[in-house]
Amino acid sequence: MADQIRTKKLSSLELIKAHLARIEKLNPALNAFAQVDSDGALDQARSADEAINRNLELGPLHGVPLSIKSSIEVKGLRCEAGSRLRTGVVASKDALLVSRLRDAGAVILGTSNTPELLMAWETDNLLYGRANNPWDLTRTPGGSSGGEGAAIASGCSAGGVGSDGGGSIRIPAHFCGICGLKPTPGRIPAVSHFPPSLGPFALLGVVGPMARTVPDLKLLFEVMQGRDEGDLSTAAVPVRWPSLLELRKLRIGYFEDDGRTPVTQETRAAVRDAAQALKRAGFDVRPFSPEGLEEAGRLWWQLFGVAGAMVLRPMTEGREAELSPILTEFLRIAGERPHTAEALLDAWLARDRLRAQIFEQMREYPLLLCPVASIPAFRHGERSWIIDGKAVKYLDAWSYCEWFNLLGMPAVAVPFARSAEGLPIGVQISTRPWEEEVALSVAEILEKECGGWKAPPTGLLPFHD
Repeated sequence: MADQIRTKKLSSLELIKAHLARIEKLNPALNAFAQVDSDGALDQARSADEAINRNLELGPLHGVPLSIKSSIEVKGLRCEAGSRLRTGVVASKDALLVSRLRDAGAVILGTSNTPELLMAWETDNLLYGRANNPWDLTRTPGGSSGGEGAAIASGCSAGGVGSDGGGSIRIPAHFCGICGLKPTPGRIPAVSHFPPSLGPFALLGVVGPMARTVPDLKLLFEVMQGRDEGDLSTAAVPVRWPSLLELRKLRIGYFEDDGRTPVTQETRAAVRDAAQALKRAGFDVRPFSPEGLEEAGRLWWQLFGVAGAMVLRPMTEGREAELSPILTEFLRIAGERPHTAEALLDAWLARDRLRAQIFEQMREYPLLLCPVASIPAFRHGERSWIIDGKAVKYLDAWSYCEWFNLLGMPAVAVPFARSAEGLPIGVQISTRPWEEEVALSVAEILEKECGGWKAPPTGLLPFHD
């Protein structure tokens, strides 16, 4: 899109009008957006076209329409994170990552729907209602960046920004058949996000790009990344894309399941086939599963679930009648045994010890290939599934994402296969902290091997040239 605008094959105004028309047509069924800024987007598009006509310097996203998760501040737009407790909250400024996108020429269409305070792997709330998956409206697009996933997959947005504390970028990418990057904490500034990136959320939570293809993901990453003193985890890490020769020197370990939480046979086959595809591409790929993943899942819950519920308690206590059922259930389970100071310190120390243990194992296997989740997109309201004769509960099906939040490792979800019902199945590529470029480069190779992004069913097809 940016290339066509730059070469005047397409105007930004034409492109934005087309996307707004698509939103008008599809969003009533998808409910992907929390707020659409039609007038603002058209004004931005006119300015983008004027810059072309005046031969001004153009950014890499010039005139391209993006959406932003409604937990991230976009000046003048509501930033309610799906909660009645924040009804009417309007951002007074852009988050730094939004400013960077604007500086690169992007046009912001609006903000996308989320579960209340982001505490679910599906998107539903009392403020905006339920978001639906463009592949099957009876199923969820995932959470908590579910609105983003649905908007991008359906062609209502060219790409966008989500956040991820336990799979909230990668699960919607997997469910909706698009790509998503969970970066290392601090690689992309998480300032001006709600809930704030403080305490346990700073250890686990990140913001990151979502798009239909890995090259688009790489472009968004390059624009958004960079040091910022407002982010507690920030670091000055220059962007460096590895050569193919360098990549092929890195051994890839893959596992079809973790031995504890089963995955569907189709998910298992997708990982196995992805491993074979990378072998064909010249990589050394071997079966390998790091020791300590079950402990990583337990510690993630202690820091995100239990500690996170304690962080949210001052905001939610006494206002339970205003909370959505999904958030109420999360707070009930997570709040059953709140931390003592000793318990929180023990969990924090155990996390650091486990990180060191797993990073040592990754000297031999610096890249990991595994499932994104136990299942493809589930039907609204489902809370458990039988896989290989074993019951998999709602809180357990996403452990394949949670490990990498606990460990602070970047991970990319890339669509790879389809279920018997035609639902997307993604696989996940993770590597050591601060090596996003490695994970993205391998994901791009895998994408080429599998043919890349596919459109949802007829009637919800994204734009084509």
